[in-house]
Amino acid sequence: MDTPLDLDSLARRYRDGSACPSDVAEDVLGRIAARGDDHVWITLRPAAGLLGDAAELVRRWPDPGSRPPLYGVPFAVKDNVDVAGLPTTAACPAYAYVPERSAPLVDRLLAAGALLVGKTNLDQFATGLSGTRSPYGACESPLVPGLISGGSSSGSAVAVAAGLVAFAIGTDTAGSGRVPAALTGTVGIKPSRGLVSTLGVVPACASLDCPSVFALSVADGLAVLSIVAGPEPTDPWSRALPVPSPLPPAVGHLRIGVPRHLEFFGDAAAASAFAEATERLAGLGHRLVPVDLDPFLAAGRLLYDGPWIAERLAAIGDFAARNPDQVHPVTRKVLSNGTGLSAVDAFEGLYRLRALRAETRQAWASMDALAVPTVPTTYTVAEMLDSPIDRNTVLGHYTTFTNLLDLAGVAVPAGTTATGRPHGITLLGPAGSDELLAGLAAPFHARTGGPAVSTAPALERTSDTASAVRPGNTSDPLLAARPGGPPDSPVLAVVGAHRSGQPLHGQLTSLGATALGAALTAPLYRLYALNGGEPPRPGLVRSAGGGVSVEVELYALSPSGLGTLLTQIAPPLSLGWVSLADGREVHGFLCESYATEEAPDISTYGSWPGYLLSSERGRR
Repeated sequence: MDTPLDLDSLARRYRDGSACPSDVAEDVLGRIAARGDDHVWITLRPAAGLLGDAAELVRRWPDPGSRPPLYGVPFAVKDNVDVAGLPTTAACPAYAYVPERSAPLVDRLLAAGALLVGKTNLDQFATGLSGTRSPYGACESPLVPGLISGGSSSGSAVAVAAGLVAFAIGTDTAGSGRVPAALTGTVGIKPSRGLVSTLGVVPACASLDCPSVFALSVADGLAVLSIVAGPEPTDPWSRALPVPSPLPPAVGHLRIGVPRHLEFFGDAAAASAFAEATERLAGLGHRLVPVDLDPFLAAGRLLYDGPWIAERLAAIGDFAARNPDQVHPVTRKVLSNGTGLSAVDAFEGLYRLRALRAETRQAWASMDALAVPTVPTTYTVAEMLDSPIDRNTVLGHYTTFTNLLDLAGVAVPAGTTATGRPHGITLLGPAGSDELLAGLAAPFHARTGGPAVSTAPALERTSDTASAVRPGNTSDPLLAARPGGPPDSPVLAVVGAHRSGQPLHGQLTSLGATALGAALTAPLYRLYALNGGEPPRPGLVRSAGGGVSVEVELYALSPSGLGTLLTQIAPPLSLGWVSLADGREVHGFLCESYATEEAPDISTYGSWPGYLLSSERGRR
């Protein structure tokens, strides 16, 4: 069947009946079998169990209108996260146990209709960033033969990049939710610490750990995060932080911090790729602000050169002491550095971190987000095995400070370097900025050629995806033509029945539309609930007598796709130019005024979903 596994494609296929969860489950099992022993999986669920769960979804939710948001979406879980009835190994067979209860985040995903495929490989005890420290084998990136996948969430990232699952859960302490994203061409969502519960997660550094999400797009990753996020009363590390919405928001033009001095460890191609990525951010209208990264890097060095290495012993030290031969040699050597640390060392480390946090707070006064290379360079498996600790330190150069400084992050692909290696950037912000970072990352990813791809030929798609421009308007780079060529991907403002979750959304996804987030129109419009017609639709009309701002969703769509969509639109709707609140002019759905003469004015609801929700409540 070979169904695309992004959330929009799956939802459309389920909605129009061209696929069912059992079809997708069988397809996934076939893909896994075709790849053979790729070292991605530690425990695969038996086919009968997966297919049984898929059939149960159909029995439980026969009505498409009542289905939960992740209905029939296949996913994987890193094998340091508990799933009831499946062994948790943390990539150490002698450590394995079978939990009676799943981690709360797994329960939330299953309740949302997702299909668990299995548990994935990792750097043992989540200690490492290379993906080569596991007795279950080293995962390779699907993008370049012989290239490391990155770790410790190696199997989770590869499972997504190779098209085996729609999303996967990882964990992130030193960068394990971001480094593998860069090396596999996937999106890595590293939430604010405490936003997602770590109950049922084998600790690496309990005070720093957070679950993470790998996905094919920012929109998919954020949709998953919105489901697993939220406080758990019995979790001592859980915090009341803003739970992000499932759709990346429109964020306008931001101040993006870019380090004044960067280290790429001799990789000139990576340096050039990052310079191009920051130019792309500037091309999106953001203002680049030079930032001194030294205090950030100093904080990052505390993770392995300070007392936090002893915190790893607090989690598995007793087991490692009793079973030294069962611990990976590199992991054992890393952990041994924590045995000589004292309580005085711990307090001195905490004081030093507090001082560095105060110093970095000054930088945040001048920027809304910080952009850094996810990794400064890349390595093959052979190179990594030749120098496992020093090169691991290099991989974490721009990641290890994030959790120590209480930051959120989104890692996105940024194309390939001149030497053919994958390159990615990470956008960072203070705790609680998860939704804003997703809104910043989604358009960047779209311009890079997203959603992420997993085959080598697709890596050639590194030129900017630019938007159609209204004649004379080049102020916004989302609306600017691609340099040296004609406009490529128009931006479309969607008002009603074509929005995500609405009946006609499949028309957009079938044309290859890429979600760019939500936005508001300029306060020039009125919104009406049109009479008659199926499915129900709103009409957006530019008003000469006073209007309001109306929420829309933005999508990138090819010129041919836009033309095809125009032929599918039934009157009185049409496509025209829509003015956004931030000054942009984009293509969008408009309505001829004659059709609104007897239609209810629903402008006060602010959006079509807002009106539908109010109507539903009124019928109860």
